Amino acid sequence: MFLALLVSAVVVALVVVGLFVFGLRRRLIQRSGGTFDCSLRWNVPEKGDVSGKGWVYGVARYSGDRIAWFRVFSYAPRPRRILERSGIEVLARRMPEGEEELALLSDSVVLGCLHHGRHVELAMSEDALTGFLAWLEAAPPGQRVNVA
Repeated sequence: MFLALLVSAVVVALVVVGLFVFGLRRRLIQRSGGTFDCSLRWNVPEKGDVSGKGWVYGVARYSGDRIAWFRVFSYAPRPRRILERSGIEVLARRMPEGEEELALLSDSVVLGCLHHGRHVELAMSEDALTGFLAWLEAAPPGQRVNVA
């Protein structure tokens, strides 16, 4: 009986600590500002895939001429992907279709991009999209920018 209570208490304590670390990590990412919710799909096939597979929920943070993208459900302190402004080419903008509507946040807009030759899709809110496109267009003089 005592052993069962002890094991239960340890499991509950580990769950609470795990949730606390998730929250702390998110606060540390957002501490410097310039963050927005952004789902990402890497290596998207050229033909539109609206199955909803491959989307990963995350938080993106502006950092100079880069965007650091962090997975939400991870303990890693470093970003999972770095998107450089000079390497991003916007191809298309669309609303989520099919099963994507279930995989993404309700107010998301999908932005199809090329990042150094790889097809990437970003899903974010209209407000975040406006800020993202403004950030792309605000590139320093001499930098190539392609915003569809």
